[in-house]
Amino acid sequence: MLSFSLPDALALALFLLAWLGYSIAIEKTARGKKSLNALMHTYREQWIDQMIGREVRIVDSQVTAALQNGTAFFASTSLIAIGGALSMLRAGDQILQVMGLLPFSVANTPEMWEAKIIGLAVIMVYAFFKFAWSYRLFNYLAIMIGAAPPPADRHTAAARSFIYRAARLCEEAGLHFNRGQRAFFFALGYLGWFLGPLVFAFTTIAVLIVMWRRQFASASRRAFDTEIVDAS
Repeated sequence: MLSFSLPDALALALFLLAWLGYSIAIEKTARGKKSLNALMHTYREQWIDQMIGREVRIVDSQVTAALQNGTAFFASTSLIAIGGALSMLRAGDQILQVMGLLPFSVANTPEMWEAKIIGLAVIMVYAFFKFAWSYRLFNYLAIMIGAAPPPADRHTAAARSFIYRAARLCEEAGLHFNRGQRAFFFALGYLGWFLGPLVFAFTTIAVLIVMWRRQFASASRRAFDTEIVDAS
């Protein structure tokens, strides 16, 4: 029967709380509205607004294709990771022998090993669903760009409604992409569990710090706080 030790249970609880807490903070709080992800939402609406005013929209189609290609790459990578995780279930005995020789590693029963592998596979399945839905939403956005009103109708009520809908669709696609990528990052932290609960706690905190810094204290985030002074 599978049973977690107290350190394993605490480390797993820390991992889940870190993932859930970070997701809520970045998506639902006032602080999250100042994150790099949130700032990019305003540029999505500006993009759609300016796209309406262009006669030739080749650049807009290329941008959409680039977004689709990036999402497709991560979706296919998720499937590969799922297959790799499931294949590790068949080689548990051999891998456990190798893991036992590594420094800082702890002994794992076959049941615990299978539970950890299944947990990793579940994370990758979640990521795949997020990337796949994001890809689908970007497909919808490509269709909407093809059906965009002409520049002459830019200031009509129909055009303003189109801008709002297309921007929200693009924002939703980006939101699901960010959630899938977040799962990838936390999966890296999850790998620490294979070396023991203390390493698991450390890798979880490390991933959390890296993600938080990139959203609020990175050079790319500070670029949005820089004001350009007109020298003329």
